[in-house]
Amino acid sequence: MKNRRHTLLWMKDLLDHMAQCHDQLQWAEENDSTREYLADSLMGDLVECQRLCEELKAPRRHGSRRFAMS
Repeated sequence: MKNRRHTLLWMKDLLDHMAQCHDQLQWAEENDSTREYLADSLMGDLVECQRLCEELKAPRRHGSRRFAMS
């Protein structure tokens, strides 16, 4: 797994973006193309959030790192 802190920060950014899209969707009732764009953006964010959650759930592999010998 990548750096846990990096993953959590990325998830926070995605959730913030999703909240912004949600707010914009509330004002985009009359514009079908804007609603479709925002909904597609939210779907992409959801897929990425799911991937990150699965990454966090995965067991850590302590012996998988290779260290370079100098």
